Amino acid sequence: MGWKIRIGKPKLRLQTTITLLVCIVVIMALFVTETLITNRISHETKKSQTEKATNIAKIVAQSPIVKTGLINKKAEKDIQTFTNDIQRTTHVEFIVVMDMYGIRKSHPNRNLLGLHFVGGDEGPVLKGKEHISTAKGTLGISLRSFVPVFDEKNKQIGAVAVGISLEKVNQAIEQSRRIILIGVGVGILVGVLGALFLARKIKAILFGLEPSEIAKLLEERSAMLQSTKEGILAVDQDGVTTLVNNEGVRLLQIAGIDGPFLGKKVDDYMPNSKLSTVLEAGESQLYQEQEINHITIVTNRVPVIVKGKIVGAIATFREKTEIKELAEQLTGVKLYAEALRTQSHEFMNKLHVISGLIHMKDYQTVSSYISKIVDHQQSEVEFVVSRFKDPVLAGFILGKLSFAREKGCEFIIEGEGSLPEPIQRGTTHEVVTILGNLIDNALDAVADYPIKKVTLRLDYFDEILVLEVHDTGQGIDEDIINSLCVKGYSTKGENRGIGLFLVQQSLEKLSGQLEIHSQKEKGATFIVTIPYKSKQ
Repeated sequence: MGWKIRIGKPKLRLQTTITLLVCIVVIMALFVTETLITNRISHETKKSQTEKATNIAKIVAQSPIVKTGLINKKAEKDIQTFTNDIQRTTHVEFIVVMDMYGIRKSHPNRNLLGLHFVGGDEGPVLKGKEHISTAKGTLGISLRSFVPVFDEKNKQIGAVAVGISLEKVNQAIEQSRRIILIGVGVGILVGVLGALFLARKIKAILFGLEPSEIAKLLEERSAMLQSTKEGILAVDQDGVTTLVNNEGVRLLQIAGIDGPFLGKKVDDYMPNSKLSTVLEAGESQLYQEQEINHITIVTNRVPVIVKGKIVGAIATFREKTEIKELAEQLTGVKLYAEALRTQSHEFMNKLHVISGLIHMKDYQTVSSYISKIVDHQQSEVEFVVSRFKDPVLAGFILGKLSFAREKGCEFIIEGEGSLPEPIQRGTTHEVVTILGNLIDNALDAVADYPIKKVTLRLDYFDEILVLEVHDTGQGIDEDIINSLCVKGYSTKGENRGIGLFLVQQSLEKLSGQLEIHSQKEKGATFIVTIPYKSKQ
């Protein structure tokens, strides 16, 4: 015999998987956001710095001081003073005013005045065009804005260049990015904490089970539901069907109700299900009989309660015919066991008599005694079998005869004709229930009386069966006769009062009637009349 060992990749727990996935999503989202925002801020920073340089250049270009200095050489020194003041106020890298030959008239470094502008990007502005460029000059790489200067006659007389150091621009961008990164870090931390909380919450909702365990439970639950021989139907809090197993579908189809059932309100296809009552009241209904079209089922209905709230209801049901068959089989076995027990006890006593006679060597009496026993037993069996053609009923009556003898009671059977087998098997079960409870009550009634006599009279004519059970007990008070068939009511003490209730139920099923007559100290008579169709 060989053993197979499967080695696979270790599976991550649900909590770990959820935490990792949420963290990855949050981190990716934040980093994409950071990239987009950084690019946007970089663009906006460069744009704002460009606009700043352009605005300053335009202001300088419109200044009368600059225009006068470019036209009149005596006023050139005023340009340097003016631009230095503007530079200190606006915090730009440089403000350079040049003539039409590119010669500087102002510069942060006085030593560079009178020299040609450095960078090579001043060409367009000397032709009267504003423009932006990035170039390396004497102060390093800078972002430059060029604006031409015109005199009163709209003739170009020079140009203004305002520069902002790219290093400062990049520093501003980097500072903004650091703030964004701090926000991203906080977001990641919050995301991780949120992922842990979410994972634990989901884990708690799933009762601490892993997905594989849930799948296994679902498969096992489905297999159990589909293999059971009882119909199962479940609804949610709105009465919508959420589950019907195979047996439930079969029983509903037998009753003429076709599916599909899932997703439909149970009251739409089975108005008398009473599951809506269970949902409203929140109380179980056990061992209830229910008619579904032409079949009778025995059903249990219970609410599904989660954390004190009704979230649905479940009904389990089984066809009553099947339960009847089981009950009949159990009843027959019980009757046979009871008959064997009483007969065993009875014959044990007779064997003791025979043993005693043999010890006394009175063989003639032994022979006579045995013959008498055999004749009595045979005649009793022949009498019962001749009166009761149904084997179950015959065995039942023989058992009651033996039980009555064991109790020391005389049990007499009277009546006209014989009782044939019924056309319906269920009738035998109901008749056994009726006779069994009436005879047992009669035997109890005479137990403490000197005259112990129970009479069973049977009359069958024109498919009407009349059964009459009479005892010689104390009788029944007239004021309690109407309460005898109420479930739980009894004159014999607690935990009794079920027998006549079962008799009444059986009579309702057979469309029969029960009459009770009683005389004080003369006993009681129970008369049962039922329709009884025979196989013949």
